Amino acid sequence: MILRRLVLSATTTSNSNLRRRSKPFSTSPIRLLSSSSSSPEPSQQLARLTHKDWLAPNEVLKIFENIKDPTSLIPAYTHYSKRKDYQPTEPLYSLLITKLGHAKMFDEIERLTKTLTLETKRCRFSEAFFYNLMKVYGNSAGRINKAIETLFSMPEFGCWPSVKSFNFILNLLVKAKLFDEIHAVFVRAPDLGVEIDACCLNILIKGLCERGDLEAALKLLDEFTKLKSRPNVMTFSPLIRGFCNRGEFEEAFRVLERMEKREGIEPDAITFNILISGLRRRGRVEEGVEVLERMMKVRGCQPNSGSYQEVLYGLLDKRRNLEAKEMMGKMVSWGMRPSFLSYKKMVLGLCEEKSVKDVDWVLRQMVSHGFVPKMGMWWKVVGCVVVKNGVSQVDLDRVIG
Repeated sequence: MILRRLVLSATTTSNSNLRRRSKPFSTSPIRLLSSSSSSPEPSQQLARLTHKDWLAPNEVLKIFENIKDPTSLIPAYTHYSKRKDYQPTEPLYSLLITKLGHAKMFDEIERLTKTLTLETKRCRFSEAFFYNLMKVYGNSAGRINKAIETLFSMPEFGCWPSVKSFNFILNLLVKAKLFDEIHAVFVRAPDLGVEIDACCLNILIKGLCERGDLEAALKLLDEFTKLKSRPNVMTFSPLIRGFCNRGEFEEAFRVLERMEKREGIEPDAITFNILISGLRRRGRVEEGVEVLERMMKVRGCQPNSGSYQEVLYGLLDKRRNLEAKEMMGKMVSWGMRPSFLSYKKMVLGLCEEKSVKDVDWVLRQMVSHGFVPKMGMWWKVVGCVVVKNGVSQVDLDRVIG
C-alpha cells in the first residue's frame, strides 16, 4: 500500500523500540502503592476510612475529592483497598490520576496504574479514562513512551481505542518531532482495530512537512480518495508553509490552486497569512499585497489583523514608510491594533525622512493603543523635530551631551 510505503520511506528507525515500549501494564500487587512515605492528612473525611461503617462508592469518591494534600492520596487509597467494602471504580481512578497529575506526581500515577490489571474483573474502564491518562502522560508529564504503552494496552482491558485516541498519539509524536516513531505506531493501527481517517492523514502530512519531506506529503493527498474521504484546509496549510519556508513559492501557489480548483476547498485566513508571511520574509512585498487583495475577494474569508500586520512589516522592511502609514491607518480605522514593533519601526523610519507630521500621527496612535515609547525612540523624535526646525544634528548632540 502506497500509504505505508510513503510513511516508511520518511523514517529510518525500526519499530523494535516501540515494541519494547508497548508491554502491557505490570501485574504488580497492590501493595506497591504503600511505597509512598507520606501519611494521610488528619481530617474527618479521612477518618471515615478507618470506621467499620460500610462505604458506598459515591461516599468514597467524596472522601477523596475533599483531600487537599496530594501526598495523602496514595496512602489513603492503600488503606481503602484493604477494607472489606473496597470497590474500585473508574471515577475513583480518574479522580486520583487527575489530582496526582495536577500535583505533578507522575511516579505515583505510574505506581497506581500498575494495579489496573488486577481490577479488570471488578471494574470496567472506558476509552475516556485511557484518553485522559494518555493526555496526562503525554502533555503534562512528557512521558510519551507511557502514553504509547497506554494506547496499546487498552485491548487487554476490553477497551478498543477509537481513531480519536490513535490520532492523539500520532499528533503527540508530531509535536515532539519524534518522526521515527510515527511509522512504528501507524503500521500497528490494524492491531488496534483502528481505521485510518482524514484527520490521521492530516497528522501524517503535517509530520512529513515538518520533517522536510514535502514530496512524500504531496503523494499522501492521493490517499484521501482511496479512503473515500476528502481533504480540508488543515490538509494543505502545512504543505503551503513547507514550500514557503523553502522559498519555493511556485509550488506553494500550485498547492493553493489544487486546493481551490481540484478539491473545491476555499482557503481561510490562516492559509493566506502563511503565504503573506512567507513572501514577506523573502522580501517579496508586492506579491504579499496581491495575496491580501485576493483574500478580500474570497467568499467568507476576511483578512484579519495578522494578515495586515504581515503586509505592514513587509512595507516597513522595505522602508516604504508612507505606504505603511496608510496601511496602519486602515488597520486602526477597522479596530485593529498594530504591534509595538511596527509602531517602533515606523517612527524610526519616518524620523529618518524628517516627516514630523507623520511622526506625530504615529506617536498619537501608539499611545492611544497603550504603548509607551522608549527613551531611545524619544531621542530620535526630538532629533527629527529639532533638525527639521534648523538645528543641526551636531548642535543637537552637543546639547544632549
